[in-house]
Order: sequence, then structure tokens, then C-alpha cells
Amino acid sequence: MTKRRRLYLMRHAAVSYFSADGQPVNADDVPLTAEGEEQARLAAATLADVRFDRVITSGLRRTLETARIVSPDAEPELWPALRELRPGRLEEIADDGLEAAFTGAFAGAVSPETVFLGGETIGLLMERVVPALAELVAEPNWDTALAVLHGGVNRAVLSHAIAGDQSFFGGFEQSPACINVLDVGERGWIVRVVNHASHLPLTEHARSTTMEEYYAEYVALRGSGS
Repeated sequence: MTKRRRLYLMRHAAVSYFSADGQPVNADDVPLTAEGEEQARLAAATLADVRFDRVITSGLRRTLETARIVSPDAEPELWPALRELRPGRLEEIADDGLEAAFTGAFAGAVSPETVFLGGETIGLLMERVVPALAELVAEPNWDTALAVLHGGVNRAVLSHAIAGDQSFFGGFEQSPACINVLDVGERGWIVRVVNHASHLPLTEHARSTTMEEYYAEYVALRGSGS
């Protein structure tokens, strides 16, 4: 029987990327909201019986805060290669292109040249995530790991697990504090669970995407501040 190791892959819990007047805030240091903290606590309850040999984060504050709630007894590791896609400056995106930049970030056929909010390309994301994932798999000192990362990064991991190359499937929605379950063994990856959100019953998942919701939030706040 093939022995496989298990990776619980989470997205960080809810944050707000915009100030009250609609201005983008420093995404590197944005904290969890009160709602996000509750989401993380519910995820912790779901995973309460799991013993993690390692807890991996991107090192960004929102992943660290989520990991410390979900696995309070572990010291989170910092893997900078697993940071989220780096956006550009929203003010440099033309108004008539903003909606497409947000809502089309992970839509349709996502090529390596696809740019995330005027910043990093999908190809550059894959070039750092896939080697980091291979490094984790090559390390023998774990059986069960928790990785608390980001929506774009998680899509990259799931895509690589399925396709085995640097293809990127943007259609993997990643709700705040969601849990994905992947096993890895000698014959590669098996994806068992995608986007399980402990705070959302199966029938209550939104039909909008997180990027659509961020665009709506940005437009509403910017409009109220003008």
C-alpha cells in the first residue's frame, strides 16, 4: 500500500484591503478582521483532532495570525516564496479597466502572461510556488502539515497538483479560511477536498468570487469617500 503524506492547505481568514475612504492599505501588514478571527476559530475547531508536524505560512501577517489561531501550539514557518501575487498600484489602472482587472484576475484561460492587478504575472507566481512545493515534498521530516497561504498561491498549488506542471486554473475559488486537503506520495498528488469553509454551510457559499467582492468593496468605499 502506498504511503502518502497529507497537506491541509488553507487560505488566510478575512481581512480588509481598503481603508474607510477606499484607499488600498499595505497588503503585507493587513490584519485579520473580527470576522476573520471567528472564521479562523471555526477552522481550528474543524481541525482540532489533527496533529500537524509542520505549520507553514507565507510570513505575511494575515497568514501568521490565521495559523496561530488554527494551530496555537506550533511555531509557524515563514516561506517567502509562497507570498501572494504582488499587485501593482491601483491608481495606475484606468477607471474603465478596474472592473476587468479585479473580476478577470482569475477568470477564463489564465496564461503565464496574465497580470494580477497591474503587478506580478501568473508565470512569475508559478516560478516561485512550484519549486517551493517541490522543496516541501522533498523534505522527509513530516507526515501531516498545515500551510496557511493565499487565494492565488492556493490556486497555483492545486493547479500543479492536478496538472503536474505550471498550468494555472483560476476557477478554484478560495473562500477566506477555507481548507483544501491534498495527499502526496510516490505517484504524485491527490486532491481530496477543495474550498471547504467551516463557517459556510454547503448551501451558503456565495455565487460571487472574492475578487468580485473586493471590487465591489473598493468601488463602494471610494465612492463614499469622494
